[in-house]
Amino acid sequence: MDLGVEGKVAIITGGSDGIGRAAAERLSAEGAFVAIVSRTQSALDVTAKEIWAQTGNEVMGIAADVRSEEAVKAMVAKVASKWGGIDILINNAGTSSFANFEDMTNDMVEEDFTLKVMGAIYCTRHALPYLKRSKGAICNTTTPGGKTPGPGSQPTSLSRAAGISLTKTWSQEFAAEGVRVNTVCVGLLKSRQHIRRWESAKDKGASHSLDDQYDKMGTMVPMGRVGEAAEAGDVIAFICSARGSYITGTAINVDGGMSPVI
Repeated sequence: MDLGVEGKVAIITGGSDGIGRAAAERLSAEGAFVAIVSRTQSALDVTAKEIWAQTGNEVMGIAADVRSEEAVKAMVAKVASKWGGIDILINNAGTSSFANFEDMTNDMVEEDFTLKVMGAIYCTRHALPYLKRSKGAICNTTTPGGKTPGPGSQPTSLSRAAGISLTKTWSQEFAAEGVRVNTVCVGLLKSRQHIRRWESAKDKGASHSLDDQYDKMGTMVPMGRVGEAAEAGDVIAFICSARGSYITGTAINVDGGMSPVI
């Protein structure tokens, strides 16, 4: 299927790895110009070079901390200056942070909220004038836990609930000017954070393989497996494309059926 994004300009935060990289690969393969954003320029350079080589379309890596509005403002201006505008914004920056209420500190809440919620607000604020001109699309990456949080899931479930709320609000505020806003609620996917947890367990003497770890995690998923980053990246690319032109204000679960709610 032709997604109709050839020549479009996309910004993807958290774009050097995982879901962000997967979305970048798909959009670039479809002909979009992609700017991937994270805090580490060296990682961005490697990822941008690899995707560019795969797809033949230019990919730019920009180091920026989305927790800083000034850094975001400069990043957005750089992308718009290079390619003449912005058509797609994917707010994907974030990590997982979990604690029981009595163990959760103010610093944990502030760090999580600043990265995931304020980061999305800053990126949207500065990209929005360009998105209005292009009648573009925004996708916020969240989780099913933002809809149905479980015990010990804060502060991530708290910030993801805020991201889902912002998605609905923005979709209604921006619709008249042709800007669509959706969220993809991502469940268990193979990612760098799971690899790090496996490596940490291995350093402490664990003998199981990474595949063993994923197999065990997969027992919690109705489909019986942990998902691939590309399975979320493809959905993100679709809803930000011309093929998703009548989709806005919705939250799509990409979780193998784990969420207890639609």
